[in-house]
Amino acid sequence: MLKRIAPSDAQIGMFIQKLEGSWFSHPFWKSRFLLTDPGQLSRLRHSDVDGVIIDTAKGRDVDGTLAPASETAERKPTRARPVWQETAPTSPSLAPRSMAREFGRAAQVAERGIKVVSRAFFAMRLGKGVRHEQVSPVIEDIFASVQRNAHAFNGLMQCKRDAEYVYRHALATSALMIALGRQMKLSPDDLHQAGLAGLMLDCGIGLLPVDLADYGGDPRAIPPTLWREHVRYGHDFILGSDFGGDIARACLEHHERIDGAGYPHGARGAGFSPLGRMGAICDAYDELVNDVDGHGGMDPAAAMARMLGDAGAYDEAMLKAFVSAVGVYPIGSIVLLQSGRFAMVVDQNAEDPALPRVRCFHSKTLGRAVAQETIDLAHCYGQDAIEALADPEDLPREELHRIRAKLLAAACAA
Repeated sequence: MLKRIAPSDAQIGMFIQKLEGSWFSHPFWKSRFLLTDPGQLSRLRHSDVDGVIIDTAKGRDVDGTLAPASETAERKPTRARPVWQETAPTSPSLAPRSMAREFGRAAQVAERGIKVVSRAFFAMRLGKGVRHEQVSPVIEDIFASVQRNAHAFNGLMQCKRDAEYVYRHALATSALMIALGRQMKLSPDDLHQAGLAGLMLDCGIGLLPVDLADYGGDPRAIPPTLWREHVRYGHDFILGSDFGGDIARACLEHHERIDGAGYPHGARGAGFSPLGRMGAICDAYDELVNDVDGHGGMDPAAAMARMLGDAGAYDEAMLKAFVSAVGVYPIGSIVLLQSGRFAMVVDQNAEDPALPRVRCFHSKTLGRAVAQETIDLAHCYGQDAIEALADPEDLPREELHRIRAKLLAAACAA
């Protein structure tokens, strides 16, 4: 039986069916759950939720009575467990999925993540504290998506560039950190830390004494001497929160280099932390490929080649693991095929990263669009192959990030 109550009347053991009001008015990432945690109860009672709909057939009623045992036998209150701690491969929420099946789910994760991150960063800008628990659900969502398909979420973030730079960069870097951590076989707890570090690496950008609107929304246009201070701002903010010293240190170190040419301290080799070294790779890669209003982003494969050629910048073993995690031709890379057609990489081949699935869309020979076709280069029996990376000058003038978004959506829908 459904019953509407005031947030102040909520009790441990109630099954929350719905939270009334705007998504922004409540501190939870889901609206249906069994209320088992005192911390959840406190946040609910102090939230701006208009009303709470409970299901007395699944949990405790207002007077404290429970539903009959036969109705609740399968719904006994248990201690909440983060998604990232679920390691069993048979878990329905983490069961492997194809790129096409995970694409829509990844888009939902990104949409929810943008909301959470934007709220958190806005609160920071106003001088308010941000708690670990406010952003942890984003990491759980991203981890689950990466576990189901290692490339869907990252591919989506490389191709879909229509949200504000700082927020999408935070989500993309977090997902890259999780993908790299999985390749390095980190423990579930360490994977969670890596994802959280990626999400918060650039939180100091929002604390800089500037208005990003003055720079077209692109923080990379901020004068270098001021821009470099974002690592200190982020470190100091995180250090004063409950995220922990490891996350704060990663914020400070993610622009250091192995050869000592980075900042703020010019740390060399093992002089900065593993999370800092992971962050240096993932942050640099996403900055290279990240479009701002359709301008400035490199092709993912070209960005990977540049990083591999930057001797002394990155931890060599970690960079090798990163290439294995993301691919030689990451999703979103545009290549020229032997057939004279341009195609975008839309999925990876776990057996041979040099033979991804691609979607053709334009003919270099004819100089015009052609019928789109998805080709699995690992199983096309030599009928076509990658000849080279596409020259941006030869590509259609339409903004590439829009082309990428359309091609990825079409490939997953086909």
